[in-house]
Amino acid sequence: MTTELGLRESKKQETRQLISDCATRLFIEQGFEQTTIAEIATAARVAKKTVTNYFPRKEDLALDHHEAFTQGLAHAVAERAPGEEPLTALERAFRTTLAEHSPVVGFTGPEFARMVADSPTLSARLLELHNQREEALATALASITPDPAPAITPRAAAALIAAADRLLFRRIQELTLAGHADDEIEAVLTPEADHVFPLLTASLGNRPTTATS
Repeated sequence: MTTELGLRESKKQETRQLISDCATRLFIEQGFEQTTIAEIATAARVAKKTVTNYFPRKEDLALDHHEAFTQGLAHAVAERAPGEEPLTALERAFRTTLAEHSPVVGFTGPEFARMVADSPTLSARLLELHNQREEALATALASITPDPAPAITPRAAAALIAAADRLLFRRIQELTLAGHADDEIEAVLTPEADHVFPLLTASLGNRPTTATS
């Protein structure tokens, strides 16, 4: 039974990835708005309903890492090392994903970045995901904020951190669209991060939302 369930889950993941890959190829070739769900289903050799079962929103066919993206900052706070301050954990997480050239922080390749930039729908969805990322971070910070602190405190801290996070994400996208290779982008972003994170530290210091629980 365990083996059967494992194979079934593996097959689902393969199907999901196939649909996503076919969708991305068509979006890049034709444009996001111009590509239909029916065309994606045909390319993936599945039923149209299968596509919508795996991806209820068309935008999520393109922005397939949305769950990891929206929860990324919150996870860095929740899973930080014992005694580690949240802001330190967030900086460490960013530098790790930067070194990995992760799509979660904006490494998508020039064709994909152009597709998103040219699509009003995808640009709006990306903004929505950034807002969800900030909200998730605010929730994580609220869970470690002492009760006497004002209710707005974790939300204010999350807003500052998320603003810096969006700036770094946009910089990666800008450099990608300008034709820079991933290694070159990492080389540019490393000293820029060296500038941004101390600014956050100066703003937040050791206030409740950035102190260890």
